[in-house]
Amino acid sequence: MATVGERLRGERERQKLTVHQVADGTNIKTDHIRALEDGKWSAFSAPVYIRGFTRTYARYLRLDDKALVAELDAELGRTADYSGPPSLVPQRKGPLDTLMLVLSRVRWRLVFPIFLGLAVVGVVLWGVQWWKTRPKRDPMAGLGNGLYQPRTFNNSAMLPLPPPPTNAPTGVPPAGRRPQ
Repeated sequence: MATVGERLRGERERQKLTVHQVADGTNIKTDHIRALEDGKWSAFSAPVYIRGFTRTYARYLRLDDKALVAELDAELGRTADYSGPPSLVPQRKGPLDTLMLVLSRVRWRLVFPIFLGLAVVGVVLWGVQWWKTRPKRDPMAGLGNGLYQPRTFNNSAMLPLPPPPTNAPTGVPPAGRRPQ
């Protein structure tokens, strides 16, 4: 008698479908389709995934999904990993498990804006405190004495300045001389 995986593979090949076409049609990863066809149940984290993927795959191939899942349950019952019911004994939880449980219960749509608002208020308060306690500096400290001091040029190529003007009228000959 053929296994569930062999029946799925046989029907897929009979319909001339590739694994990628089935993956596109069912939204199941190609690795999971191959694992179903090969009977590698360790690729799945829980039997519920095996049953769900088998049901979806059988419907895609137009097979009787209820009968195929019943055969799958019988096949899984013969394996060591899935023969018994899952353990109901709680496993030991670590601090990370506790933290993740607490964080999963937080309403982040409410808490995140509050944290963001507190962060903005904290930055503003820190800025005000820094502004009040920053060292005071004289803004006029680097200006000097403020008197004008012309630059001195030590350039011999400069022309001399003209003599300063006198109060004597222009065009009048000096005393003792007559115009000719």
